[in-house]
Amino acid sequence: MAHVSELIGTDIEAYLEAHEHKSLLRFITCGSVDDGKSTLIGRLLYDSKMIFEDQLAALEADSKKVGTQGGALDFALLVDGLAAEREQGITIDVAYRFFSTDKRKFIVADTPGHEQYTRNMVTGASTADLAVILIDARKGVLTQTRRHSYIVSLLGIRHVVLAVNKMDLVDCSREIFDTIVAEYRDFARQIKLPEVVAIPVSGLRGDNIKDPSTAMPWYHGPTLMGHLESVAIEDHVTRAPFRLPVQWVNRPNLDFRGFAGTIVSGAVSPGDKVRVLPSARESRVARVVAMGGDLKRAVAGQSVTITLADEIDASRGDVFAGVDSLPGVADQFETTIIWMSDEPMLPGRPYWIKIGTRQATATITEPKYKVNVNTLEHLAAKTLALNEIGVCNLSLDQMIAFDPYEENRDTGAFILIDRLSNATI
Repeated sequence: MAHVSELIGTDIEAYLEAHEHKSLLRFITCGSVDDGKSTLIGRLLYDSKMIFEDQLAALEADSKKVGTQGGALDFALLVDGLAAEREQGITIDVAYRFFSTDKRKFIVADTPGHEQYTRNMVTGASTADLAVILIDARKGVLTQTRRHSYIVSLLGIRHVVLAVNKMDLVDCSREIFDTIVAEYRDFARQIKLPEVVAIPVSGLRGDNIKDPSTAMPWYHGPTLMGHLESVAIEDHVTRAPFRLPVQWVNRPNLDFRGFAGTIVSGAVSPGDKVRVLPSARESRVARVVAMGGDLKRAVAGQSVTITLADEIDASRGDVFAGVDSLPGVADQFETTIIWMSDEPMLPGRPYWIKIGTRQATATITEPKYKVNVNTLEHLAAKTLALNEIGVCNLSLDQMIAFDPYEENRDTGAFILIDRLSNATI
């Protein structure tokens, strides 16, 4: 192996044990087309020494064949695997890559920069803890930069890195960097993004990626890798109120009836009082059963089967919640929608809605407004087209349980599905 932790080759068990206890950070790279997102991720993979010998050999061969760097290593090819991506030199689909350092594990999603693929970016951002917003130092803040930043804000991503890339092409100018950062931070305040960490980088040369750049002595902040390794990710999910959407009713014999699902937030123990929604029936947890047997406590992320002290009717789509902090229950609500279909929204037309494990029929009202991502102005609208963002009301054919999105991603997000084509819209 080349460029991989030496511990793997000498003591695999010790490596796996050390690897198991590292924290995991999920992050995305986003921004406008040709800002260097794929190259940056490729550089991170290369610098973290997670490339095998055969991958390095393939990268060298591909760089000479289809690379854009004149025969030098084209790090973007480590991420852009589709033939169409290599032919056009762009990212189309979301590419997920795993890598690790001595301090942390990472899952990074490389998202497309082209406007027509914004829906793919939304998919990649939906599970991220941190967003790296890339800006080409030659171009500054562009429309797609603002669009992606607004989506990052909507999706509740609390940690943002502004990576001003290709600094080598502007002579590592501090003035250009400061101008871009000031403009972006002004926009970030308007969309209520949290504090933004700005780093001047060159993905191609590796400046301020893993090691500090000697070409930018005026910058005294962290490198990108250093920040990713040290940023504190709050465990909001575990501290949030208990929620378990029922996936199926587990009844292997006449003596056992449990409700299986994945805990999406909070924790549960035998004896806890829970409410089943939307029926509002209450009971106490009798047992929490996992693959290895009964548990004294289960937390967010675990798949378990819960049995109740009372015989309560519950089925797939119902939500178990702690009685001390309950979700909302309604058949109508106002929501923000990112439209991802080539076909425009048709107000009044029934769609399927899927939230958690519940599926129902939903009708969309005429949008209250759509958002201009450049000015954040609210514009009158009768429909939403591809990649447009707007606010409207949904009317459902049944009561469902939900939380505000900023409080719980899993019970506060949903997808709409076309009933004829089954396409997610």
